[in-house]
Parts: sequence; structure tokens; C-alpha cells
Amino acid sequence: MSDQPVRYEVAGGVATITLDSPANRNALSRALVAALRQSLDAALADEQVRAIVLTGTGNTFCSGADLKEQRENNATGGDEAMRENARQLAAIFKTIWHAPKPVVGRINGHARAGGLGLVGSCDIAIAADTATFAYSEVRLGLVPALISVVTLPKIGISKGMEYFLTGEPFDAEVACQIGLINAVVAPDLLDAAVARYAGMLLKGGPNALALCKKLVRDVPALTMDEGFAMATELNPRMFATAEALEGMTAFAEKREPRWTEGR
Repeated sequence: MSDQPVRYEVAGGVATITLDSPANRNALSRALVAALRQSLDAALADEQVRAIVLTGTGNTFCSGADLKEQRENNATGGDEAMRENARQLAAIFKTIWHAPKPVVGRINGHARAGGLGLVGSCDIAIAADTATFAYSEVRLGLVPALISVVTLPKIGISKGMEYFLTGEPFDAEVACQIGLINAVVAPDLLDAAVARYAGMLLKGGPNALALCKKLVRDVPALTMDEGFAMATELNPRMFATAEALEGMTAFAEKREPRWTEGR
């Protein structure tokens, strides 16, 4: 165990960012949020990194806000400190949501409140079947304001209303059924499942991956005419890229694409 709240490792084109603050169950303290932002920035700046895995240590992925820090802020009248914390956390959610590199959530354990914001921000999330989830804010007299932005698009109005209002925990199977996560596996199969998804992502062209992610994020907000107008411009532009030429050539030659040469 490190004295740093977040660990960062790169291997085989994949950056793994691990929340490692077991003393507070990987809560979103100021120190953890700052270290997480630093790790995300490092992964996005590294040309060798093609995909990012976000995970935690122990039996908790992320327990949400650091309530001890929040109580201390209240006691000292630190309204601006709390606003700054909210801004920093929102910036992390937006960074993951809009990152040109795919982000895979390796949900090793329980996720609560703000932790669901990290889960919802990920492009693909795989959870151990021992993990549980809860929008627990209402039971503390709070609201899931920040995380609503990145989780409601996935779980929808009906389930959002149910779980926001009740704060009731739900298991990984339910999380998968409502669209918060993509897959559920036994804990001893979690690494293999994450590696499988990461391996599939590494097969895609870097620019194509970034634009596929953008399509999924943006198209639902467009009208049909706007969507087709965008697509009729994008399709021919992509066919003309060096990356696409490399991909099509590799397909014709029955070999793996050399993406770094085809960009």
C-alpha cells in the first residue's frame, strides 16, 4: 500500500488508475480528487496510452464524498472550499466523459454517491458480483446533483427517480439491468474480463475510437436531420484519413493494423 491516494501504472498501451485510500474507503477527498485528476491528465497526454482502466482497492470502489472533510468545511464556514471541491469533481466527470481515449471502469467493490459518478462517467464498466451501488445522498439530507449529469443518461428517468428518492442499495446485476454498468462477473474473473475489453479497444484505430465515443455522447441530442447532416460530412472525411487507409490496407493484407504508422 502506498501513501498516495491514487496509483498510476502503464503497461501494454493501457493506463491503470487505482483509487488507493482504504482508510476512508476511497472517498473523494481533496487529495484523492487532485491525484485522480493528475493521473487522468497523464494518461491523456501519453501517446503510448490507448485505453484507461479506473479501479479501486479493497472491497470498495469509491464510497463517495469524504464526509469528514465536508463536516470540517461546514464547521469552518468553508462554502468556497465546498464549491471548489464540486468544481474539481465535475471536471473529473467531464474529463472521463469527453476523453478521446476510452475509459473502462473496473468496479472492484461497493460504489456509493459520488462513486456512482465515476462509474457513470466511464465508457464501459465491469463490476464484481459482490459490488453494490446506492444513490445514498437522500438519506444524508443531500442530493446526487453532480452525478445525476453522468448517470441519468444511462439509467433513465424511471430508475433515476426510484433510486434517487429511496437511496436503496442495489446489486451489480440490477446495475447491469438498468444500464449503469455493462457486465457482471465473479471477483476472480474481473481482471480477465477487464483485460478482454481493453484488448478489444486496442484493436480499434485511436482516432476512430475517439470519434465513436463522441458519436455515442452527441447523437442522442441531435434531431434526425442534424444527425444525418453531421454523418454525411464525417463519413467521407474518415475514409480519407491515414488511419483508415492503414486499417483498410491491413484488412486486405490479412494482418493487424499498425495504428501508430497509420495515423
